[in-house]
Amino acid sequence: MKPVNVGLCGLGTVGSGTFNVFNRNIDDICRRAGRPIRITTVAAKSLNPSCDTSSVTVTDDVFKVTRDPEVDVVVELIGGYGIAKDLVLDAIANGKHVVTANKALIAVHGNEIFKAAEEKGVTVAYEAAVAGGIPIIKALREGLVANQVNWLAGIINGTGNFILTEMRDKGRDFADVLKEAQELGYAEADPTFDVEGIDAAHKLTILASIAFGIPLQFEKAYTEGISKITPADVSYAEELGYRIKHLGVTRKTEKGIELRVHPTLIPEKRLIANVNGVLNAVLVEGDAVGPTMYYGPGAGDEATGSSVIADIVDVAREVETEHAVPHLGFADRTTDLPVLDIEDVVTGYYLRIDCKDEVGVMAKVAQVMSEGEINIEAIIQKEPAEGEKDVPLILLTQPVLEKNMNDAIVKLEALDAVTNPVTRIRMEALDG
Repeated sequence: MKPVNVGLCGLGTVGSGTFNVFNRNIDDICRRAGRPIRITTVAAKSLNPSCDTSSVTVTDDVFKVTRDPEVDVVVELIGGYGIAKDLVLDAIANGKHVVTANKALIAVHGNEIFKAAEEKGVTVAYEAAVAGGIPIIKALREGLVANQVNWLAGIINGTGNFILTEMRDKGRDFADVLKEAQELGYAEADPTFDVEGIDAAHKLTILASIAFGIPLQFEKAYTEGISKITPADVSYAEELGYRIKHLGVTRKTEKGIELRVHPTLIPEKRLIANVNGVLNAVLVEGDAVGPTMYYGPGAGDEATGSSVIADIVDVAREVETEHAVPHLGFADRTTDLPVLDIEDVVTGYYLRIDCKDEVGVMAKVAQVMSEGEINIEAIIQKEPAEGEKDVPLILLTQPVLEKNMNDAIVKLEALDAVTNPVTRIRMEALDG
């Protein structure tokens, strides 16, 4: 049987991990594929000393790979929107199958890329784009194909999860933990994508499209970061039986699709609330199977390389046949389900209200809540911190429309007794 020839573009962290795992386990990989597979060409700006590339053709021009008639599958592990998009579209135009780990590229340009691939009759595989080594794309597109997905929620950025774990376990400040995360290589010098939810929103956009059969719509995702979370909020949440996680949530409602990334209180008894450090987890509820959770490393050279190779094997099995699994899980994607504005989302809330220590404050707060038809589930009044005069008032609410909560927060902050902007963190029960 003719070997499937692979051209690997990018030899950084994921590229080197893919190259090394492939060559280490090549015999078993080929047996599982049912045919020979080989990496014949590597395109990289510079060679990685961890990779022995003596047996492959090496070039610094990725388009030599996309236009090589001997290459069947192009693997894009460069990242970003620029040259990565050009090489993927060029590979498709030249009849090559594509494997990528580029979540930003798929989330922002996936509609265009998949359309081009479908017209050309080739496959674009992207398991490694979401949650690193966790096979969540395959689970959603194939394992749960009998289900209507009701909702999914994920810890899908390891940097944010590491920061919140350290804040909870050791009482550290956000800035202090972020600095360590950068020193450990978990966060970039510019950590915006990780800590402000953009990276997670890329991944959530992809998951929502597969779950609900809608076009990729990254521009409509709501994002909110974790930089304003304080050790006090983490501690108060624990006292109330909750953990704070930076969560991506997408849910199908009668009005449309929720698509949001933000800090979230989760009951501490939930499995996903106990996913710590740099690990990822995705919780999916289907109407037939109920809640299922997928857990493991969300990044790393060999963990992500594992998913890249799984895609290579899937493509190799179908190189001479018509691809059977639609790129986003549905042969026809619907545009009838709008992505909801965040003000149209219904959820519970944690509020921290810093107040003057005077009589009648709690009654005024309760009146604002009542006028907004917001039911209070729990309330705690804390002692002022040492050297402080303000009293933290902690509220948990039952689910309410976000617009109503926004209006209530404006009224709360207008009270003379409220001394600082109200801290608001959304809550999810995730109980299936």
